[in-house]
Order: sequence, then C-alpha cells, then structure tokens
Amino acid sequence: MSDFDVIVIGAGPGGYVTAIRASQLGLKTAIVEREALGGICLNWGCIPTKALLKSAELYEQLDHLEAFGLSVTGRAFDFGKIIERSRGVARQLTAGVAFLMKKHKVEVIEGAAALSKGTPSPKVTVALKAGGSRTVSARHVILATGARARTIPAIGLEPDGERIWTYREALVPKTAPNTLLVIGSGAIGIEFASFYRALGSEVTVIEAMERILPVEDEEISKTAQKAFEKRGIRFRLAAKVQKLARTKSGVSLSLETAGKAETLEADVAIVAVGISGNVENLGLEDIGLTLDRGHVVTDGYGVTNVPGLYAIGDVAGPPWLAHKAMHEGVHCIEHIAGLKGPAQLSPIPGCTYSTPQVASVGLTEAAARAAGHKVRVGRFPFRVNGKAIASGELDGFVKTVFDADTGALLGAHMIGHEVTEMIQGYVIAMTMEGTEEDLFNTVFPHPTLSEAMHEAALDAYGRPLHI
Repeated sequence: MSDFDVIVIGAGPGGYVTAIRASQLGLKTAIVEREALGGICLNWGCIPTKALLKSAELYEQLDHLEAFGLSVTGRAFDFGKIIERSRGVARQLTAGVAFLMKKHKVEVIEGAAALSKGTPSPKVTVALKAGGSRTVSARHVILATGARARTIPAIGLEPDGERIWTYREALVPKTAPNTLLVIGSGAIGIEFASFYRALGSEVTVIEAMERILPVEDEEISKTAQKAFEKRGIRFRLAAKVQKLARTKSGVSLSLETAGKAETLEADVAIVAVGISGNVENLGLEDIGLTLDRGHVVTDGYGVTNVPGLYAIGDVAGPPWLAHKAMHEGVHCIEHIAGLKGPAQLSPIPGCTYSTPQVASVGLTEAAARAAGHKVRVGRFPFRVNGKAIASGELDGFVKTVFDADTGALLGAHMIGHEVTEMIQGYVIAMTMEGTEEDLFNTVFPHPTLSEAMHEAALDAYGRPLHI
C-alpha cells in the first residue's frame, strides 16, 4: 500500500499549485522541497525581481515630477533598503505558501529527493534537512523540480559569486556596480539591465542573436531597443562571446561581432544565457526516464515514459514561465484524477517587466506568415490614447495579428506602460477562440490604456476610431 496518492517533488509555483489541486480532488498528497517553499520564482526570480523593478521605476519617476507640477528636495536611494524590501516580499510569499500547504493538508517533506524503481510508480527517498532519510511511495509521482541558470564554464560563463553573477547574485549584492555587462537579452537579462541602469549603473547588454528579446515580434524588439538605448543602455548584437574572465578590478569580456574582435571591461557581469532543467541527482538514469537536452520528455498531460511518473513546469521544457508551470500542474493532476481536458494548454502569455514593459501571446507576425496564414495586422500607439497622455506614458504601441480568412486572433504584442497587466485580455480572447468581431463588439472602459487593444483590433480591418 502506498503512503500517498500523489507525491510532488519541488515546491515552486508549479509544484505547490499541483499539490493544492490534488488535495482539492481528494488525493492524499505530499510535497518534497530541498530549499524553500515557493521555489526559485518566489525566492529568487519572479517576485523579488519585480520588487526591485518597482523601486527602480519609482526612482526614475522622480525625474519627471516637474511635468506633473510636483517637486521634491534631493534625489537619492538606499540600495540596502531596496534589496531588503525585495527579500521581505519574498519571505512574505514563502510564508503564504506554507500556510496554503497546511490549509490544504499537504504534508511538506523538507529535503532532497531521489527516485528508485518501484510499483506502481518510482519510490521516493528523501535526504532530510534535519538529518537521516525517509522513503515514501505514491500511486503517482510528479516532478516539478524547475530549472537553474545555464552556465558555460569553458568560456568563463560560470558564476563566482563576486564578479560573475547569475540572477541569484544579482538579487542580493551589497552595492550596485558602477559598470555592468549583461550577457543575454531575454527577459531575465533585460529586467536586470533595466533595474541597474535606473540606479545609475553603466550597462552594456551582449546578445548572440541579431536583435534583443529574440522571441518577441520583430517590431517590438526594435522599439524596445530604441527605448532602452534612450535610457542609456548599450547593446552588442550578433556578438559571439569568446571568453569571460576576472581581472583585479572586475571582469573582462572578449567577443566577436561581425568578424571584429572586441574586449569590454566592467565591475561585474551577469550571465543570463538561458536555463537548464534540474534533472541531476534525482536517480532519473536508474529508472530509465527519457530526457531531451536536459529536460524531461512528456506528452500533453505531463506523462513520461516511466509508469506513474509525470513532469511539469521548467523541468519539462520551454516556455520557462511560472504561470505555464502552474497550469501544467493543474492540467496534469486533473488528468490523473480522471477529469477530461484538452491535450494542450491554452495560449501562454510572455511578459518582460522592464521599463518599458513588453507582453505578448500567440504568433508573431513573421511566425504567422511562415505558418501559411494570410494575415491582417493592426497597430495602435499609446501616444494618442487619452489615459496614456494624462499619465505621461506615451511610449509604445499595441499590435494584433489576425487570420485574414477566419478572423481568428493569432497573436498580440505590446510594449509600453503596464502592458503586462493588459495582455490577459487577448489571452482570454484566444482561449475562447474569439474573432475580430468579438473584439470589435467588446466594450473597453474609457479612459484606459486598454482602449489601445480595441483600436489595434479595429486597425487590422481599417476601422480605427482615434488615429
């Protein structure tokens, strides 16, 4: 007889949400966590970075108070308090997860898990934090072990905790560096570049691709780069990193751009070149689990090739997003419980919380055309939106991509103030298989930034009202 119905390994957003849903479905559930409840997202990722970025946003706004008829005496920041506020926010949410586990009667086992062969699913042996070990079993075991920053030791892209950082070190330094290199221009790299630049660091971002935020629509990427350059962030694009090394005073980065060698120096470098799934030291080889490039191979419900074993979230591959992990977990556990659901998730939005923010869902214009769609594209700038003008947030635009034959919304892309709060409107439309007519007939409140979403849909069909 098994100890539990479900054991979840990893208590990040994907893991703890899966455990909660399992409990709601009447399944006796345990969750194993080797570090802290909430995982990387709550402790070292999504949440503390947003706390830092909020401090940076407020600090930058001090430069624009005069335009609103306001003034303050002096302009300074306490870096230590900024960091401590961020850590406090993380601690608060971690405590919240502990409360949720208790509320839903999920047993928390603190320690590092390893799997071994068993029936009807692999056995779980936990090296307990308090010492000793405990072996438990369940009818179903779900891997939600997440991922970590990718490193490339051969060329020096490996953190040392002092001069070469990953996101962990970048969240808790004692002081802000005067000069900073950010290697990688995905969401993580851009958010840290935005934060440190706001506090006065000289920031250079190095990207191997020909444009920043390479997963975003090309128009969004180009607009974002111009906005970041206006704020003083410098870029080296299509750059191949040859070597990153420590020096007496900082770091030295050798790179090649368009066949030309260049060396950059700075106080600190942040390595943000992707992430790798946490698949080590779990005994996965012993049980014959199929992996692909460091991630667990699953079907649309999180099912692996090992009976009774499932995987969700970052460890199961891209997109590496907390909200994707949470919904994958719910999708997986409901499948285990026998509830019928679709074989794949609804469209998954992506957000970058820089200044300006970037948000998107679905296909880019280029991807839609490459997939064979005949498209209608709409755009609407915030500079003519009433709420944006009143708020002094004029930069950016909304872009929509529709299938010209069916009217289906294929993708939506935004750059501007608080667009990460707006993208969900388009996500709902796509999830409900809305068409252009549905968006035309939706009433958007006035005055709001969201009116730009309505106008971008109208513009795709030559019907914009305010431009």
